[in-house]
Amino acid sequence: MNFEAKMKGKSPDPNQLSFYNQRLADQLNPKHPLYRLADQIPWDYFEKEFAKHYSHTGRSAHPVRLMVGLLILKQLRNLSDEGVVERWVENGYYQFFCGETFFQWDFPCHPTDLVYFRKRIGEKGVERLLQVSIDLHGAKSQEREILIDSTVQEKNITFPTDTKLYRKIADKCVSIAGKEGVELRQTYSRTIKALLLAFS
Repeated sequence: MNFEAKMKGKSPDPNQLSFYNQRLADQLNPKHPLYRLADQIPWDYFEKEFAKHYSHTGRSAHPVRLMVGLLILKQLRNLSDEGVVERWVENGYYQFFCGETFFQWDFPCHPTDLVYFRKRIGEKGVERLLQVSIDLHGAKSQEREILIDSTVQEKNITFPTDTKLYRKIADKCVSIAGKEGVELRQTYSRTIKALLLAFS
C-alpha cells in the first residue's frame, strides 16, 4: 500500500499473502450472516465518500472500512464503543467484516477513535451509513413496532402531597359555596398561593 492511500484511510490490500497465517476467509463459515453481509456492503462507496474528510499530512488514519465496519457492528449488536472494540479482538467474523485478511491479536483502535470518526464524517456521513443499511434490508429495516425505553425520561406526573391536597380541598369548598350562593368573607386564594410557594 502506498503512502497516499494510507493517509486517506484506505483499507489494506486483501490479496497480500502471508507465509505463516491462514486467511480468515478460509477459516470462517461463508454462510455466517456477517460473512455474507460483508459482501453486500458497498465499501468502495464509503471510501470514496469519506476520502474528502482525510488529510495527506499528519499521522496515518485508520482504514475507512475498519471504522465504518465497527460502527455498523456497534449498531447491529447494540454495543458501546468500548464493547465493539473488545469484541473485535475476540471475534474472527468481526475482523473479516471490517476488512482484515488475517486474524489480529491487537485492538483495532482506541474506542475514542470512533467518536472522532463520527465527528469527522459528520451527521450527513452517519445518515449515509443508515441509508445504506435501509437500502440493503429494504422492507425488513422498517420496524412494525417501535419500543422506546422511557425509564430515564422526565415524567409529567404530580404526586398528592399534603400541601396539594389541602389546596384541592380549599378550592372545592370555594366552588361549592359559589354554587350554593353562599357569600364568603374571604377565599384565601392569596394565602394558599403563599403557602404553596413556602412548602413546595
